[in-house]
Amino acid sequence: MDLVRCTVVDDRGTVSFVADGDALPALVAACAQNPAALDQLLDLTDGFYHHLRERVLNGLAVFDELNAPGNYETIHRAFAYCAPHEQPVFRVVDDVTREMSKQPVKAGVVIFNLRAKRIVQIQNSYREIRRSGRARVFDGHALTNSVYSYRLPREWTLVP
Repeated sequence: MDLVRCTVVDDRGTVSFVADGDALPALVAACAQNPAALDQLLDLTDGFYHHLRERVLNGLAVFDELNAPGNYETIHRAFAYCAPHEQPVFRVVDDVTREMSKQPVKAGVVIFNLRAKRIVQIQNSYREIRRSGRARVFDGHALTNSVYSYRLPREWTLVP
């Protein structure tokens, strides 16, 4: 499986999670609709890549339950114990989580900065993100024969 770390920045903070590379076009297609926040991005993604929204939001609920403000020992232990591609969903809350949010997993790391309308491909060996594209819908079990297309508005920047 070609897994990639996805880090999303919005006005409320930064969240990082690992997803299959096939989720990248769905996230870009959602960005084409100018979401302002993570929950909007995930809502828009759900029609293209089913279950990602649920997995990320459930992971954040677990993170919030196990990590009290100022006490992030639980997530730090997870980083030490889990292989990078097995790490849980987490919020960027300190220098350790900030650094981890930029670390690639198997196929790379991509940052979706919703505030700046910028997608940064720090490392992406899965498939280059382009301003426009097409991909197949993932129904939660497999890629289907249904295809969607997207085109990022001009105000969005792709790096590199």
